Amino acid sequence: MATHLGFLRAINLGATRVFPKDDIRRVTEAAGFEDVATHINTGNIRFGTRLRSRAKIERTLEAAYAADRGFEVPTITFRTDEFAALAAEALAVSDANPGLARHYVYLLKDELDADTIDRVEALATSAGRMLVRGRAVHALLQPGYQDGTVDPLGAAKLLGIATNRNLNVVVTLAERWC
Repeated sequence: MATHLGFLRAINLGATRVFPKDDIRRVTEAAGFEDVATHINTGNIRFGTRLRSRAKIERTLEAAYAADRGFEVPTITFRTDEFAALAAEALAVSDANPGLARHYVYLLKDELDADTIDRVEALATSAGRMLVRGRAVHALLQPGYQDGTVDPLGAAKLLGIATNRNLNVVVTLAERWC
């Protein structure tokens, strides 16, 4: 049985998309996944499965979540080795860019094509820049960017199905679960 990490998109953002972590754990277990754990109430989950296809894992979880919640819950998964490598690369990116005000990591369902990568990385301004690395896109935000804005460069609309976590959450999950 392989261990995976899942990241749920667009939950707990208002009164209509509520999905508490205890319910996430319950629904994930009911869908046949094992050793389920959650971290904070933003849709981070670890689980074991015998399924091998990432697409099938994501479809199974999304169907179970939609049936329970009554709304779609896009889900992005990584094997623990993939996520550990992603977190290590995120730390290296952060170390190579000292003085950042914020470092968000967008986790992508699918890799971007070359044209989209070029478009995303061309969005650099004095607020910061985007750096694409496989199924992770790093928002490297400089001091003075509009504080409280996660997407000051307007890149999110180019990323397809994605969700973001700050660098601290990415590193904490890798340390705890990988």
